Amino acid sequence: MTRNLTDRFVRSAAPGFYRDGGCPTLNLRVTPARTRQWVQRLVVHGRPRQLGLGGYPLISLAEARGRAMDNRKLARAGGDPCALRKARQAPTFAVAVDRVIAIHRAAWKDADKNEGQWRASLRDYAMKRLGRTPVDRITTADVMAVLLPIWVPKHETARRVRQRISAVMQWAVAEGFRPDNPAGDAIGAALPKRNKPKVHHRALPFREVGAAVAAVRGSAQVHWATKAAFEFLVLTAARSGEVRAAEWTEMDLEARTWTVPKERMKAKREHRVPLSDQAVAILEEAREVTGGSGLVFPTARGRPMRDFVLSKLLRDLGISAVPHGFRSSFRDWAAECSDAPRDVCELALAHVNSDRVEAAYRRSDLFERRRLLMQEWAAYVAADRPGK
Repeated sequence: MTRNLTDRFVRSAAPGFYRDGGCPTLNLRVTPARTRQWVQRLVVHGRPRQLGLGGYPLISLAEARGRAMDNRKLARAGGDPCALRKARQAPTFAVAVDRVIAIHRAAWKDADKNEGQWRASLRDYAMKRLGRTPVDRITTADVMAVLLPIWVPKHETARRVRQRISAVMQWAVAEGFRPDNPAGDAIGAALPKRNKPKVHHRALPFREVGAAVAAVRGSAQVHWATKAAFEFLVLTAARSGEVRAAEWTEMDLEARTWTVPKERMKAKREHRVPLSDQAVAILEEAREVTGGSGLVFPTARGRPMRDFVLSKLLRDLGISAVPHGFRSSFRDWAAECSDAPRDVCELALAHVNSDRVEAAYRRSDLFERRRLLMQEWAAYVAADRPGK
């Protein structure tokens, strides 16, 4: 298809191959994955040749036209743009990895951790096969040889290795070292399909939650913040990460409300949590230790609690559940033992309504009705403890 390409069209074009009417030898290739690549077809010394000019948006339409025009002039003068391009040596995969990591470090939240993960996975699974190979000579077969042995037994690792190889190859395309991504769509179709089993978080029957809370409270060797964070998690039916990173600026003890900012919510929406009497009591105890500033449940060194701490606590005490599972325990209790409507229960868990029409008309977060529900839940947990 031939048309005068525009920036707007290039940004939104559907998968296909488009010839630029403004520069006849320039073409835009849009892959099924919506990557956009500039390809030039011209005749050099009487032979048809194809050159990759880089990827959009790193190479703009104007830049691609400029490169294509320079190549046409060189070919008409008897030169060879292909040979000139080869003079710019493509780096090896190992060198390209260094350059890609350097580009991404500034955007990574934990740069040292992310860089370490990139280097470790590529070192263990990709470098032996790809490390010394120039990026323009890496084939789909090379990438398959890296991924196939680990695709089923270590699927999550293999998926991340593929993503990282793909990022390096996309950089090579954008730099004009190659016209395609050998870790892209073709390899996705060639790798074996995997039926991902649905994983349910281990949860206690709600009748056993009170005993679990009592066991945690009675554990003498556990740091106070770990015990308090766990009980607060149970009473608020919140996610572990929301509790572990909670700060005093989010707490309003007078209004008995915890406002979790959208940046820390799974649905990226601010969430108000009504605090029961028992939850407020935990916060008052925590305030005496922390002074009411910074983290609500800091470690002994004043840092945020790591994600494995609460899971390890439950394992060590022989409680057959994971922290997230207590949300399921609460939901089962709410369904069987309370009169709260389904909407109230789902909002208590900060679940997003999947019905867009219904959600558009639902403007209230049913906060006061949730407050009654959470107080009932806290009373149930307290009453269900041994010795009560």
